[in-house]
Amino acid sequence: MKQIYLDHASTTPVRPEVVEAMLPYFTEQFGNPSSIYPLGQEAADVVAAARETLAGLIGAAPREVYFTSGGTEADNWAIKGFARANAGKGKHLITSAIEHHAVLHTCEALEKEGFEVTYLPVDEHGLVRPEDFAAAIRPDTILASIMFANNEIGTIEPIAALAAIAHEHGVVFHTDAVQAFGHEPIDVKEMGIDMLSASSHKIYGPKGVGLLYIRKGVKVENFIDGGQQERGRRGSTENVPGIVGFARAAELAAADMTAEHDRLLALRDHAIRRILDEIPSAKLNGSWESRLANNVNFSFEFIEGEGMLLQLAARGVCVSSGSACTSGSLDPSHVLLAIGLPHEIAHGSLRMTLGRDTTREDVDFAVDSLKATLANLRMMSPLYEDFQHGKVASVIERLKADGFPYAN
Repeated sequence: MKQIYLDHASTTPVRPEVVEAMLPYFTEQFGNPSSIYPLGQEAADVVAAARETLAGLIGAAPREVYFTSGGTEADNWAIKGFARANAGKGKHLITSAIEHHAVLHTCEALEKEGFEVTYLPVDEHGLVRPEDFAAAIRPDTILASIMFANNEIGTIEPIAALAAIAHEHGVVFHTDAVQAFGHEPIDVKEMGIDMLSASSHKIYGPKGVGLLYIRKGVKVENFIDGGQQERGRRGSTENVPGIVGFARAAELAAADMTAEHDRLLALRDHAIRRILDEIPSAKLNGSWESRLANNVNFSFEFIEGEGMLLQLAARGVCVSSGSACTSGSLDPSHVLLAIGLPHEIAHGSLRMTLGRDTTREDVDFAVDSLKATLANLRMMSPLYEDFQHGKVASVIERLKADGFPYAN
C-alpha cells in the first residue's frame, strides 16, 4: 500500500545531501571540538563554519548563535534563563494562549518560582492582536515570548509589529520560530527579535539539534552547567554531525525557499478549496492569508478525531490532529479552544502539513481518502443522522454567523 506522509510539521526525513555531509563526522572526523590536537580542531572548525552559516541565514552575528539539543531546550533556555537573570528588574512575562507546550510549560514552571505570566488571547484566526499585547505590558514586564508561526493551525504572527511594541516599553522579545525557520524569511535585526529558537528536524535535518539566537547585550543565565562549550554558556560536548547536518539542511532550505514556498502554497490552497467545496460541515482553522504555505487544518462536525486518523492511516495517509507533542492526549487542542471552537468541534480536527516530496496527486488522494473516511464515520453517528433530518442544530451554523470559513 502506498504511504502518503502529510505530517511534516511533526518531523521531516533527512535529505540525502544532509546525510552525506554528516557521515564523515561519525567515523573519520570524529574528534571532540574541545581537544587541542588536529582531529579536535578540525571538528571545532566545522562547528564554527556551521554557526556562521546559520547566523547568516537569520541576519545574526555568529557569536549570537548557540547550539542546543532542539527547539524545546532553546525555548526553555531563553525564557527561564532570561527570567532568572533579570528577576531584579521585574517578574512579569507575556506569552500567548496558543504557544507550543515548550513555551507554555516553561512559563508555568516559572509561575511556581514566583513569576507572573499573562497568556494573551488570540482572535478567531489565531492572531495576537497588537493592541492586546500593548495593553498587557506593565512596568514590571521583562520578557515577551510570541511564536513566529503556530505549529497546529499555521497562523503567522505579526512578529515585527509585536517586537516594536515590546521595545517601546523596554521589554525583551523572544520568538519560537521552530515552524517558520527555513520556510519563511527571517531577519532578527530587521524584525527586532532579541532571542529566537529553531530546530533542525523540521527542515529535513537531523533530530536532536537546534539553536538559540541571543542578541548581544541580552543577559541570560546558563541553562546547562558543565564544561566550557558554546563559549562557556552551555556545557556538553557538541553534537558535531548534527550541527553539520543542521547547517547543510538550512543552506538547502534557504536556496529552495521561494520556489518551494510557491509550490506548497498552490498545493495547500488546492487542498483547502477541495475540502471546503466537497465536505459538508467542515471548518478551516487559522488564517488563510497569514498562514504557513504547507499547513492545512480543519475541524469536522460529528467526527471523533482519533477514529478519523486511524482510518486515514489504514488508507496509507499519515496526518495528525495537532501537535505531535500532544498526540497522546485525549483533550481537545488548546489552540483550537483558544480560537473559539467548542469542544465538540475541536475534537474532530485534522492537520495536514505538506512537504518537499508532496505532489498534487498525493493531495488529491488524501482528500479523496478523507471524504471516504468522513462519510464512513458519519454513517455511524446518530447525531449526524439527526442533523440530516433537521432534528439537531449544527454547531457549524452558529459559527457561520461569526465569520468562520466553512464548507456547505
